[in-house]
Amino acid sequence: MSPTTPKSAKGPAGAGAPSDGRRAELLATAAGVFAAQGYNATTVRRIADEAGILAGSLYYHFDSKESMLDEILSAFLDELWAGYDSVLAAGLGPRETVEALVTESFREIDRHLDAVAIYQREARQLAASQPRFAYLAESQRRFERLWLGTLERGAADGVFRTDLDPRLAYRFIRDTVWVAASWYRPGGQHSPEEIARQYLSMVLDGVAVRE
Repeated sequence: MSPTTPKSAKGPAGAGAPSDGRRAELLATAAGVFAAQGYNATTVRRIADEAGILAGSLYYHFDSKESMLDEILSAFLDELWAGYDSVLAAGLGPRETVEALVTESFREIDRHLDAVAIYQREARQLAASQPRFAYLAESQRRFERLWLGTLERGAADGVFRTDLDPRLAYRFIRDTVWVAASWYRPGGQHSPEEIARQYLSMVLDGVAVRE
């Protein structure tokens, strides 16, 4: 996952600026359709039908289906990295950094559930096939560097076990956290913070130094 350049409002040449609120509603609708059907299987007409408008009207707000997907994914990643950067700026120890990163990850799953599902399913293919989405691959590389660096720092400081391969530990934590998007539902029994607390209790028992 990488910081991305904020996307400006897009519409046909000469068109007035679309309502930000309406654009947000349409993006939320599109994200739900992309997450449920997959990007390639989704048509502009299907998004318009779900939004209750004509397909032609959708082009007043967005110039293409690709633009809609770009805004959905970049908004999610921009917010994710803003949260992660705040964690890093706090100068926490390795264990506290892992705790804060996991908590922030669950908050983003709560806020951007459909975008997370799309990212997990589509990011690799999009980054490989469309230059516009090259930032998805860079984001993943940055994500890996952040987590590996934190785990390696923890092992060097005697906080995390040194008999574990940091790359395997990273993959375990990454997959354990983000797969939650497949079952998580906003407004459920547990808040994102409570789920993070329980996940951390389970995960850190496996990577923290035993007394």
